[in-house]
Amino acid sequence: MELFLKYPNEVQLELLHVLVDMAKGTEIGKTYDFASITDYETFKERVPIRSYEDYEPMIERSRLGEHNIFWPTPIKWFAKSSGTTSAKSKFIPVSEESLEDCHFAAGKDLLCMYLNNNEDSKLFTGKSLRLGGSKELYKENGTSFGDLSAIIIDNMPFWAEFSSTPSNEVSLMSDWEYKMQAIVNETIQENVTSLAGVPSWMLVLLNQVLETTGNESLFEVWNNLEVYFHGGVNFAPYKDQYDKILSKSSFKYYEIYNASEGFFAIQDHNDSSELLLMLDYGIFYEFIPMDSYGTKSEKVIPLSEVEVEKNYAVIITTNAGLWRYKIGDTVRFTSITPYRIKVSGRTKHHINVFGEELIIENAEEALRKTTKSTNSEIVDYTVAPIFMKGKEKGAHEWIIEFKKQPKCLKEFTHILDQNLQQVNSDYEAKRYNNTTLNILQIRKARQHLFYDWLKKNDKLGGQHKIPRLSNKRTYIEELIELNHIGSIDSTIT
Repeated sequence: MELFLKYPNEVQLELLHVLVDMAKGTEIGKTYDFASITDYETFKERVPIRSYEDYEPMIERSRLGEHNIFWPTPIKWFAKSSGTTSAKSKFIPVSEESLEDCHFAAGKDLLCMYLNNNEDSKLFTGKSLRLGGSKELYKENGTSFGDLSAIIIDNMPFWAEFSSTPSNEVSLMSDWEYKMQAIVNETIQENVTSLAGVPSWMLVLLNQVLETTGNESLFEVWNNLEVYFHGGVNFAPYKDQYDKILSKSSFKYYEIYNASEGFFAIQDHNDSSELLLMLDYGIFYEFIPMDSYGTKSEKVIPLSEVEVEKNYAVIITTNAGLWRYKIGDTVRFTSITPYRIKVSGRTKHHINVFGEELIIENAEEALRKTTKSTNSEIVDYTVAPIFMKGKEKGAHEWIIEFKKQPKCLKEFTHILDQNLQQVNSDYEAKRYNNTTLNILQIRKARQHLFYDWLKKNDKLGGQHKIPRLSNKRTYIEELIELNHIGSIDSTIT
């Protein structure tokens, strides 16, 4: 770590040379003549940017057992991922190198950084409660696919299960609703010292723990609990709810940024909201400024050219054979010495129908401020545009499931609208005197609406997330329709 902190750009360029040299004999390496690539500019000019759809034919061939297509060593595993919302499954290649030098290395580094910052930690005196997806692997044509958690656990030494809970037997249960209670029943008997999982699903589990035990605080269940390692979705909307059930001042939150494609960044200090970009995990980074993304003037830049506080789409080249691959995430750099980031959203999950450029980071910061000032709590939400009709101006429609409702929804709406204007100047400009946008509208979701929507779409589980922002009304229309089923008084204007 000290090496890439001191020489970040040199480490990245050297890594690129290693990756290109390793893959020069592959099909993709021969296509773009990797053997003659000696610098970043040549690599950038010669190798195209790709999305999953561009990669899919090669991945399907690899899944059928063909080797040396995009990476020289055989690809035995594929992490099955639906992305955040797509119904179509993706199969992300996981090589021996990416498993060892990225995913496993990151797990070790995470623990090292946490223990370095907390010398009195008793993390290893108990177990880690890990809430992931299914741990089952499926074999097909000599290769295996499943959740990334399944691949990682399948390759861990047998003794690793002794330090985590729930057991593999419970984790392998296919019925998610039954499995949640089974996890509760098993883990409340254990000495749990850490938690790991996606905030939305972990909150459901922890509330179920309190309901089952009759306790008000999780420390009454696990008195040695000291840290929650979280990632996958923005933590801000859930932070207040976690603080209520994890109220001990010494309790720590540590954020990570990983995906099926790789492990990218880790919170390296206590009480920090920034993540250190890890530059030696076999991943070469490039970025596209979001103000040019998808346009004719789109520009791709290396890490050395990024600027603080700008929003970028992330492009990766990896030791699993993904070459200049769009992962669909956006980040904002908070520091360049060292390179620290905040995950700001998804390239496809923003609203820019009216030029307002609303991203997830804006929405969740405004929502956090609003729930705090109105003493309310949310379970989930999604936002979509209300398109202009005739002379009628556009607006944003929010559908929110409240855990604790605000006293006045009209006041909540007004405060949220004001907070959005504070965090997003483009939104503010479109809202000025209602020039382009009318004030947002909020539709109150019935209890368990988002859970029911996930269940209906076969997306229950720790790796699935609610779509937050969309330029289309597809998701919100499905939710509105489902909102009426089994609920008479389901909307408030």
